[in-house]
Amino acid sequence: MKLKERMLAELAKTYEPSSLIEKRFGRYDIAFKTDEGGRPILLFMGVKDENGHIRGERYARRLKFNDAGEVLKDHWEHKGKAIP
Repeated sequence: MKLKERMLAELAKTYEPSSLIEKRFGRYDIAFKTDEGGRPILLFMGVKDENGHIRGERYARRLKFNDAGEVLKDHWEHKGKAIP
């Protein structure tokens, strides 16, 4: 399952560095972890269960930089089901 443009736009924003952000996005509950630069790198998207875990899909972001710190590669990979 590919991420839609609206979701990609939300994930392109910068958030608090090295943290876990939980929010509601449309009909989904989402949670993502950020790196030291505040960029989302791990995404869980689905519906929260009674324990607060998100059941749905898991995605990981691949970021590749050159020596000057410019982004060479930036894409999200579907990693399968997100079941705790």
